[in-house]
Amino acid sequence: MKSSTRDRAEGTFHELKGKAKEIAGKLSDNPKLQAEGTGEKIAGKVQEKLGQVKKVLGK
Repeated sequence: MKSSTRDRAEGTFHELKGKAKEIAGKLSDNPKLQAEGTGEKIAGKVQEKLGQVKKVLGK
């Protein structure tokens, strides 16, 4: 698997996982879990964008 494709796939996975943690934190009234989910969601978006950039640059 190409590096760009892997980054995009992993980024999407982390974004979804972060969203789930964020929702679980809201439902359980756990601000730490909610913040952890928000952070993971943002990291997933960054990784996904990195994969898109790599694809454009051909790496």
